[in-house]
Amino acid sequence: MSEQTTTPRDVLVVGAGPAAHRLADSLRQRDVERRLRVTVVGEEPWAPYDRVALSTRLDGPVDLALQPADVWDDEHIALVTGERVESVDHVAHSAVTSSGRVLQWDELVLATGSSAPVPDIAGSEHARVYRTIDDVDRIVAEAAAIAAERGRPARVLVAGGGLLGLEAAGGLARLGSEAAVVHSGGWLMSAQLDEGAGRALGRIVEAKGIALHLGTRPQTIHVDAGRVVAVSFTNAQRVPADLVIFAIGIRARDELGRAIGAELGERGGVAIDTACRTSVPGVWAIGEVAAFEGRCTGLVAPANAMAEVVADRLLGGVAEFTSVDDATKLKLAGVDVASFGDAFGATPHALEIVYADPARGLYQKLVMTGDAKTLLGGVFVGDASPYSSLRPLLGTELSSEPAAYLSAAGVEPPAGDELPDAALVCACNNVAAGTIRGAIGGEHGEHGEACTELGALKTCTRAGTQCGSCVPLVKKLLEAELAKSGIAMSRALCEHFELSRQELFESIRVLGLTSFDEIVSRLGTGRGCDVCKPVVASILATQHGSYILDGGRGGLQDTNDRAMANMQKDGTYSVVPRIPAGEVTPEKLAVIAEVAIEFGLYTKITGGQRIDLFGARLDQLPDIWRRLVDAGFESGQAYGKALRNVKSCVGSTWCRYGVQDSVAMAVRLELRYRGLRSPHKLKFGVSGCARECAEARGKDVGVIATDQGWNLYVGGNGGFQPAHAQLLASDLDDETLIRYIDRYLMYYIRTADRLQRTARWMEDLDGGIDHVREVVVDDSLGLADELEAAVARHVDGYEDEWAATLADPDRLRRFRSFVNAPHTPDPTIARVAEREQFRPATAEERADGRATILAGARIPVRGEGA
Repeated sequence: MSEQTTTPRDVLVVGAGPAAHRLADSLRQRDVERRLRVTVVGEEPWAPYDRVALSTRLDGPVDLALQPADVWDDEHIALVTGERVESVDHVAHSAVTSSGRVLQWDELVLATGSSAPVPDIAGSEHARVYRTIDDVDRIVAEAAAIAAERGRPARVLVAGGGLLGLEAAGGLARLGSEAAVVHSGGWLMSAQLDEGAGRALGRIVEAKGIALHLGTRPQTIHVDAGRVVAVSFTNAQRVPADLVIFAIGIRARDELGRAIGAELGERGGVAIDTACRTSVPGVWAIGEVAAFEGRCTGLVAPANAMAEVVADRLLGGVAEFTSVDDATKLKLAGVDVASFGDAFGATPHALEIVYADPARGLYQKLVMTGDAKTLLGGVFVGDASPYSSLRPLLGTELSSEPAAYLSAAGVEPPAGDELPDAALVCACNNVAAGTIRGAIGGEHGEHGEACTELGALKTCTRAGTQCGSCVPLVKKLLEAELAKSGIAMSRALCEHFELSRQELFESIRVLGLTSFDEIVSRLGTGRGCDVCKPVVASILATQHGSYILDGGRGGLQDTNDRAMANMQKDGTYSVVPRIPAGEVTPEKLAVIAEVAIEFGLYTKITGGQRIDLFGARLDQLPDIWRRLVDAGFESGQAYGKALRNVKSCVGSTWCRYGVQDSVAMAVRLELRYRGLRSPHKLKFGVSGCARECAEARGKDVGVIATDQGWNLYVGGNGGFQPAHAQLLASDLDDETLIRYIDRYLMYYIRTADRLQRTARWMEDLDGGIDHVREVVVDDSLGLADELEAAVARHVDGYEDEWAATLADPDRLRRFRSFVNAPHTPDPTIARVAEREQFRPATAEERADGRATILAGARIPVRGEGA
């Protein structure tokens, strides 16, 4: 008798925001038996995205899709975008969407989120809101159109001095608009900050050129000929304005809950119990639409916690949602702001320890029990660095005087309290200190492996993967746990060098060392290994720019660098000529085609706008490159830890949307940084407009054109741990852009660990992108001239490695297959025809005779047979 298969239950999730994403991802991981079939329906055209990072969209189109994005690839999880669920029948367990689609469900989860309310005042139909990607894109476009039409910056008034309002005002001011904020409270962020903190924040915001109108609200939006011209306030003040944006809070999207008769919260929202169930059987609610204990919340952490509870309950668990964590840490209008716990000191007999320095724009406060021992809450403005360490200690006794935890006071902080395992480190993803410690020890790894690097630890535990405010504390926990095991504090490059890569780089530079023997004699021990030798080779190549295989440096290189080509799985090599920005003449294309035909090479266009020629033997490389060099090509450095390529769209040269010549800039960048050795390979992208066809934000250095110049993004990659590049500076002219890239690259090359990508390097830096901006833009370390000079030396000393090789008979000897028979090719290479080309043969194809053995100078080509 066959085993009966259980039909999966259908779960319909209405709303495709962060809460829905977390629920879908949690079910994917928990539902190993595939008992549930999940459908997520959202009315926006986007997959669920990070609303916390919405302000980054003000600087240009960015991909805000929540990770992991592959949750939507699961066959048991379906995502429907661009459709709204119009009605729900909770008796028939069905729902109808705006397209007429009928969806059946066994369990219904309301994750409809919230909307941005606009008050019913005269002229309100001309106002905008700040809530979605489409809202932000529309605001940016309108501000730009107003500026272009009227020949002056757009005057933007933002109603609301909370989180969203300050983000909107700060972003638009950064884009050149004249921004102002009107707020009904007596100080900014009056719902999260006390008066001292709010006023400190206000002084900093005003110093950035953003006007503040406090203790009043808009009463009338004045319109002339269909255009906004001014706004009147309830205090009778009238201010000129071209664009009005409301960001005065959120209103729960509880229409479906009302329609099915669910119990509602006192101030709206669908009421839930500790299981996140509504009053209607089979219906749940999570995120901003859910009212817990009469209150809706717009923060990430509680939404994620609700999603995890529902996932557990749908699979038969007993998890409960018991409290709302409203701690928050943000950078608003460029200012660090954080609050947690009892920020207002409302606890009876609470004691407040405050440090305020209006001149420096700093305000820090801790709220303690009356005996000054137990931490109840805190507020930070201007410098929120203590937040990540203090927040997990909420409700515990501090081991030192409270003032010692206030970084603004300038005293030495305590060595660090030992966080209990139950202490919540990452509120967004509900990750406790004990979970992080367990992952470091290998308890949670997929195969029991220990997560001993920050990137792996974040991936394993999810800590620090959402808002990022807990990353400094996660890093401290990692260092502390590794120190206990006796392995953490060593930053040695390998057993032969006790120095880190950064220390080794500086020592070689200061001492002027030029050979591995000198370096190991002065700074290390032994004869080196496959870890330190390539690192030293890279450092020497960066600092001296000489031919990479001369002066004893050939033995330091790995196989690819020694051959100046990438070895493939069958022992042959690929040849990648440099094609700057993907721009190539028909004549040069013809040469590539001729070389591929003559040497029987497999050809493929790469994702980086280059042409790969596969299947060349070692002894063929000089002959191939002689043809290519004579035609004007040079090495594409596809084999080195160096700049690979600069991807480009066609920009303003051809595209009707292009606003800058992206091709010319990409060519300039590629020719400037070609051959520059670095800790990891580098990729650039240059897009000629905000449509981002070159995918610049997925690159280590991304350049995106604006009407005013170039926006510079750094620290992105599409590797094993993809990362979006972050905005470093805006509206740069060509020369400033080049200077900033010079500084960024050389600072990275000098300070990163071996094989560390730019994204991970910035992640590990204290201060992250802000620190990089201080060094690169503000020259906080006084290194700008030195870093630029280092790049200039590289540019001046650059020589194509293959051209140099072909010019020297001694260098060419490295490319013989057999020393005693220099013209005899390798007889072990086998090929199989596929799609009109030849690929490496598998072991089975070799065994059964289907493979062609490459025994001559070349293999058959099209038309000659196999």
